This record gives sequence, structure tokens and C-alpha cells, in this order.
Amino acid sequence: MFQNEEQLENALSEPSPEVIEALGDLEGTFLVLGAAGKMGLSMARMVKRAAEATGGSRRVIAVSRFSTINDEAAFHSHGIETIRCDLLDESRTDQLPFAENVIAMLGMKFGSTGNESMTWAMNAWLPSVICRRYRSSRIVAFSTGNVYSLTPIAAGGSRESDALMPVGEYAMSAVGRERMYEYFSLRDNIPMALIRLNYACDLRYGVLVDLARKVFNTEPIDLSMGYFNTIWQGDANAWALQSFAHLASPPWVVNVTGPETLSVREVATQMAQRMNRPLQFTGSEAETALLSNTDLAQQRFAPLRISTAALIDGVADWVSSGGRFLGKPTHFESRDGKF
Repeated sequence: MFQNEEQLENALSEPSPEVIEALGDLEGTFLVLGAAGKMGLSMARMVKRAAEATGGSRRVIAVSRFSTINDEAAFHSHGIETIRCDLLDESRTDQLPFAENVIAMLGMKFGSTGNESMTWAMNAWLPSVICRRYRSSRIVAFSTGNVYSLTPIAAGGSRESDALMPVGEYAMSAVGRERMYEYFSLRDNIPMALIRLNYACDLRYGVLVDLARKVFNTEPIDLSMGYFNTIWQGDANAWALQSFAHLASPPWVVNVTGPETLSVREVATQMAQRMNRPLQFTGSEAETALLSNTDLAQQRFAPLRISTAALIDGVADWVSSGGRFLGKPTHFESRDGKF
């Protein structure tokens, strides 16, 4: 699929024609909050490249503590400004430059067990800080499919209109995050979209990568969470940016993930055959899983550019060839909401 990380990063950040069209109708600066995580660099680059595709210029600013995956130099090399900021420090957040368009990618999931107070601060209090600072902006904010309950496999996944029944404190705090965005959107008439993302994947992280590494290392595959959804990160970026065309108050809510309900057993079997590895499983599939229905996204957004089948093959090849990983396991197999 891709021979090296440069090719991978270029593909992750390539704007679709629909992204170029959606952003072309917007004026002003783009601010990406929490930009140093897994998706932030490719998201900021996609915005920048969409502007360049129309022959214009776009000021794109990435804000983060820059203590995780991507450092500031990676952003600067693509013409993206950076600001170091601990967003929990309101005195610093209040000094951030105004931007007409805000992409809020911040949050805390992994390490939340045992650090519940920080989890709630990041996920449920920080959105209020952002909304007060950017009450005159357009906001696309990332949420998670974990706000839903586990659903029967045959039901085809939770829909945006389903009641939120979170499992565990992380998921509860994610509902708190959505409620804060909703409150401020209604109070201040802020146009927003909430992106309920369910497992993005590039070749260096994601559910497929977790499975492929276990297969390659002949480790047992846990079947307790026997089914899942996933989406190519480049497509998740593109769908999120297209949501700028659907902002509303109260926020427009959309599930973002791949349309297929994937079987852990079947995907692992495909990978084992491709890698020529023996395969072993532990446990058995439950009748429920964390799944999202994407009918709304498929109606409103452009078709996905990389299929699940191609992504499975690409991940298997990347793992087999010794590609680099981000060291960010998804823990998708958790059924008790502890991360």
C-alpha cells in the first residue's frame, strides 16, 4: 500500500474534492486544538493542502503541549504554525489567537483508569473553556463511539438518535464532554458538529494493527469483544472536515467509522494466512459489541477512499515488513470501559 512513512503521511493528509469544496466556502483561520495526537498532524495538513488546492492561502495553527507523538518541527515543515499551550491553564487558553474555525481533538482515554479526575477535567470541563474562548467561531469537536452502550451484533450498531448509555468512567466523561458542547452551543448559538469516532486506523496504530501484531507474534487473540468497526484515518479526517458544511446549534452529531461490522476471528484469520502464521484464540464472542451505524455519514459525506479490505492487507504487509508503530494500543477488547 505504502512503502514508507512519507508516503503514508501524504496519503493521510490528502484532501478529497469534497473537503476542498467544504473548506473553500469558509473564511478565516483554522485552529487545531490537541494537535499532537495520532490524527492532529494529518488533519492540519489536510486543511493546509485543501487551501493550496484552490490557489489560496490558509493560516493553520496547531495547539498542543507537544508532549506525545508529533513534535512542532513536523508541523513547521508543512507551513503550519504551532503554539505550545496547556489548555487546562485558562490564563494561557485565553491568550490564544482568535480563529473562525476550530477543530477540537483533545481528550483523555488511555490511562483514565486510576486518573479519573484528570479524565473528567480533560473531557468534560475543558470543552467549557474552549467554548467560552471561541463562542464566535465554528467548532468541530471530536467525541467517541464509547458514549453508546454495547449493542447486539445483528442490530448493526448504534445510531446518532440512540440513548447514550456509557460503560465506565471514560465513556461517562465523554458524555459529559458532549453535554458541555451542547450547552454552550445552545447558550451562545455556536454552530458545531460532534464527531463520534469509532476506531480510526492508519498502518501504525488501530484495532487492525493491534490484531496484526498479535498474529505476527503468534500471541493469542482475545475474542471477548468479537466484533468492531474501523476507518482509515485519512477518510476519518476527510469526513470530519466535511462536517463543516453541516454545523448547527444544537450540535450536529454524526458517527464516523467504517460501514462494515468486522469479525475479530475472520480478520485475524485473513491476516494469519497472509503472514503465514499459526493462529490461536482465547475466549469466545459475546452477543454484543461496541458498534456504530454510519448510515447518516454515508448519506452526507463522500464515499470512503480506502476500503476495509485494502486496509487489512496494508496493515498486514506493514507489520510483516517491520514498519514503525506509534505505541498506542486501542484496548478495543475492553468490555468494562476501563482504559
